Amino acid sequence: MWIMTVHSKNNITMFEFETEKEAKAAFERTQGCKFLTQVIYFNDDYLVKSTI
Repeated sequence: MWIMTVHSKNNITMFEFETEKEAKAAFERTQGCKFLTQVIYFNDDYLVKSTI
């Protein structure tokens, strides 16, 4: 999951994206002070090492 946080004088707005591609496209289109963050959950399958 990707989160884009946009700061303005009066508020903070957050947008959630499923893919890196769509997050980066929106990030490029958005003006202002912004941050793009990847959220990683420790229970994601690709982070768990198989013990079998």
